[in-house]
Amino acid sequence: MTGIREKAMSGTPVYGAMVFEFFSSGIPAILSQAGCEYVLYDMEHNGAGFETLKAQAAMCRGHPIVPMARVPASDYHFLARALDIGMRGVMVPMVESGEQARAIAEATRYPPVGRRGAAFGFAHDGYGGGTPADKIAEANTEITVIAQIETERGLENVEEIAAVEGIDVLWVGQFDLTNFLGIPGDFDNPRFTDAVARTVAAARGHGKGLGFMVTDETWAARARDMGFNMVAVGTDQGLLMRGVTSVLDAAKQSGSERQ
Repeated sequence: MTGIREKAMSGTPVYGAMVFEFFSSGIPAILSQAGCEYVLYDMEHNGAGFETLKAQAAMCRGHPIVPMARVPASDYHFLARALDIGMRGVMVPMVESGEQARAIAEATRYPPVGRRGAAFGFAHDGYGGGTPADKIAEANTEITVIAQIETERGLENVEEIAAVEGIDVLWVGQFDLTNFLGIPGDFDNPRFTDAVARTVAAARGHGKGLGFMVTDETWAARARDMGFNMVAVGTDQGLLMRGVTSVLDAAKQSGSERQ
């Protein structure tokens, strides 16, 4: 089966979801049934810790869905621990330079291509046997590393970031990007659309995937039209609120017509 990393970097569409609030035991099965190929668990904005994500990674086993984590920052201990607990990829917020990108790539790959510390027979390799060489080769090939381009500094250095071996996907963080460009929430502003076009060109030029979180059907279509092939649905709390609101609105409208 083709892995998420290979699909993303080849430009093949790959679809998933981001989870911010609902770390329940059923989430992997529910998202898999909905058609998600991967799930990105957020640690940046919600206070979720490694114990919570370790349980979620375990719950993904047996389902055709790949668990990944957005870590709070690019520090080695966040990256390596996320992978060791069973996450098969990491998203790193606010990547702003080629130097930072190279440090991320090193922290997420074993030698000889990186400097990730090794502990085998743990959660990340299913507690199984096998030779260290085989496990290293599989992890170095399959782990997906996503750099978020969401600041004016990251945009300024996007070509350099895209050129780093070991950075597999450039992911536009649209809300932060507009904030740092001085146009908060103005997604039709030419400064934003030009920034997206520059990021897309940089990723394509270096054979990297392109990621984007969409919040509704309109954004889903727009993201694909802009060139993004790794699309995640989110936020989970926003989708729940939207679904509940739409059903309640229908009930209220029906009730008002009968009064």
